[in-house]
Amino acid sequence: MTLSDDELAVNAIGQTVRAGRKRLGLSVQQFADRADVSLGLVSTLERGRGNPSLHTLRRLAAVLGVGVADLLEPALEDVGVVRAAERHRLPVPDGAEPQRVVRELLTPRGESRLQVIRSTLPVGFSNEAQPFRHLATESITVESGRLLLAHGDRRETLEPGDSATYGCETPHWWANVADAPTVVIGAVTASER
Repeated sequence: MTLSDDELAVNAIGQTVRAGRKRLGLSVQQFADRADVSLGLVSTLERGRGNPSLHTLRRLAAVLGVGVADLLEPALEDVGVVRAAERHRLPVPDGAEPQRVVRELLTPRGESRLQVIRSTLPVGFSNEAQPFRHLATESITVESGRLLLAHGDRRETLEPGDSATYGCETPHWWANVADAPTVVIGAVTASER
C-alpha cells in the first residue's frame, strides 16, 4: 500500500509530536491538556491518522517549542545508522571528472536540521569561481590532506585534525592545497526559521 502525500505529512507530524512529547516527559493526557486539545486527537495523530487544522498545529508546536513547519519533518529515530556502503552521494556541479568532488551524506536522509557530510576533494580542486553562500552554520575538520578555507576576505590553511566553524551567509570556498586528495568532514546546521 502506497501512502498519499497527505498521509505521509500526517504520519510525519505524528512522529514529531510523539518524539517531542516523550522528550518533554509528558503523557498523552498531559500533552493534550497543555495544548488544549483532546486526548483522542493527540492519540490519533501519533498513530499517523487525522486531519489537524492549522490552529491545532499551532497549539501542538507551541507546547513542543518548535515552529509549525518543524512538525512536518519526520522525527529522527533514537539512533539513525548510515552504513558506509549505503551513504547517499550528494549531487555536485558538473565539471571535469578529475575535478569532481565526492560528497557523501553521513547523517540519515531526511534529517534537515543537521547534516554531516564527508567531502573528498581531488588534487587541484577549488570552487573559488563559485563560492557557497546559504543560511546555515558549518563546522569542518580536515581528516587528511590540506585545505585552504576562504571566508569573505579571510584565508586559513587547515591541516589534518584542524577545524573551523563559520557562518555560511558570508561567501566561502575551499581549495585542496595538498598533493593528494583532501578529505573534509563537515557538519551543517540550518539557520532557525
